[in-house]
Amino acid sequence: MEQKLIPNESLIYERVNGVVYARYPNRPEIPRWIIGGDTEAVNKANGNLFSYSEWNEMMELAKNNPTLKTQIKKLLDIYYIIKDDKNLD
Repeated sequence: MEQKLIPNESLIYERVNGVVYARYPNRPEIPRWIIGGDTEAVNKANGNLFSYSEWNEMMELAKNNPTLKTQIKKLLDIYYIIKDDKNLD
């Protein structure tokens, strides 16, 4: 759901751990929201385990690291099992 800005209301911008938030100073009932920041920090603030660039780094490392490659294959097996089970519901 896209949030509409409130006309004639001021905004406060805050940077916390690489994430830029906006909030209304006179509207405490409206929580602050993410408007930008460092990609890695925004991903973490949104609850993602890792970013797309970190995923790419893992894929590159797996090419030369048999342990990581094996673990990623196991992870994919688990993902496909869960995905298939979910589709059966």
